[in-house]
Amino acid sequence: MSAHGEAPADTRMMAVIHRALERDLDRAEGALSGGPAPGGAQRVGIARHLQAMMHFLHLHHGGEDAWLWPTMRRLDPSAAELVDRMVEDHLAIAPHLEAVTAAAAAYEGTADGRATLVQALGDLRAPLDPHLRREVDEMMPVVATTLTARQWDDWEQEYFIKPKSKKELGMEGLWLIDGADRAAYDVVVGKVNPLLRFVILGVLGRKYRQECTVRWGADVPVGPQPT
Repeated sequence: MSAHGEAPADTRMMAVIHRALERDLDRAEGALSGGPAPGGAQRVGIARHLQAMMHFLHLHHGGEDAWLWPTMRRLDPSAAELVDRMVEDHLAIAPHLEAVTAAAAAYEGTADGRATLVQALGDLRAPLDPHLRREVDEMMPVVATTLTARQWDDWEQEYFIKPKSKKELGMEGLWLIDGADRAAYDVVVGKVNPLLRFVILGVLGRKYRQECTVRWGADVPVGPQPT
């Protein structure tokens, strides 16, 4: 095993993912609740993005439930109570993911579903927001002292990278660095080689910005924070 593999797990990506989720949930709630109601293209763009986010979060929780939590329970029995809380949180959040997905799908078809979607988002965030904070603030420090970098990287590869196409991963990376500071940016772009990074930031970057303009408006800045 390499020196990197023997190092403690680098769990910083978890905070980056959570920040991206919270950022776009904030954007969606702001667009749906404040000012004029979104028009046709914006309504469809927001609805589809929310459905994609709920699918992402479902897969994210599934990867944790399938490997991360059982592994933590096995390797660090003293963390059992905290792991139980993570599992309980996921169970509490799951029906709200389904509710937002259904409400967003309905809203994609008709503007009449806006109030229902706003309510579903509020109901989701009641259990989701504290879970996201608890996972980063309480669970990840324990993970970092229990798992090696190799174990963490293998888990990411198996559950979150292998199942997706390069285009999906590229758009996901752009979503993660949207609004990111330098530290978060480095965590994400460090996952890809310089050539692929150039393609993602250049070619896919234009597509990501166009989609953001449709769903959030041209006045909402997207992309990494200026250095």
